[in-house]
Amino acid sequence: MIFENTPTVIGHRGLGSGEITPPGAQEPVAENTLPSMLAAVDAGLSWVEIDVTRTADDVLVLRHDPTTVDGDHLVDLPATASGLPRLTEIFDALPADVAVDVDVKTVLEDALDEPSRRTGALLAPVLRREAKRRRLLVTSFDPSLLMFLREEVPGVPLGLLTWLRFPLWHAVPAAAGLGMDVVAVHTGSCGIEHPDTRLRPLEHCVDIAHKAGLEAIAWCPSAEAAPTYAEAGFDAMVVNDVPGVLAAVQPSAAAPGADAPA
Repeated sequence: MIFENTPTVIGHRGLGSGEITPPGAQEPVAENTLPSMLAAVDAGLSWVEIDVTRTADDVLVLRHDPTTVDGDHLVDLPATASGLPRLTEIFDALPADVAVDVDVKTVLEDALDEPSRRTGALLAPVLRREAKRRRLLVTSFDPSLLMFLREEVPGVPLGLLTWLRFPLWHAVPAAAGLGMDVVAVHTGSCGIEHPDTRLRPLEHCVDIAHKAGLEAIAWCPSAEAAPTYAEAGFDAMVVNDVPGVLAAVQPSAAAPGADAPA
């Protein structure tokens, strides 16, 4: 079991979308940065999600998009020129009791580069080290990366990510067929937000995922929709509004002075 307390709330890129201001702060914290991760922990989370990609000099950095804010492709830039935090720096700074969902963004060049330079090969030794001191989950849209890591880092849970209109009823058998541990579906893939009204109820889809040996993550439900996903039985939710979702699904945890969720 990956998520002991359900639904586990996972901070998307830390505290959220980069538009959330921590209590007592004057402005939002930038996503995929250490301050955002620590703000999520301070809010009561035991899980955070980070986006990881590689630079031209084979350094793993935190960034969702393949380009910098100036439009330069990260795979063409050295890490120092990117100005982005390195994955190892984030791991070293995070308390060991904080679990991390590592969302790996592979690059087109992985199809051409030598195996030792591909994103998965760079990530594997970091995961081996980190798995000794904290709980991990690796998610990706790229099945080839997940299959590679299953061989290289056995024991680290893996999850298939699906995007928007890739429907939940396709995602579950796809993840099960690949031997994944987790299926992670965007809310746009689900019944309450998907335009196809012939979908099975969410509860049925989650039940099938569980019977197939998968844990199910919903991303990114709003604070208003989060209770629906919780009631449907999702094991975890990756969210952009950590304080809002905590207040919606774990009111006591969001109250001042309450104990943090496990």
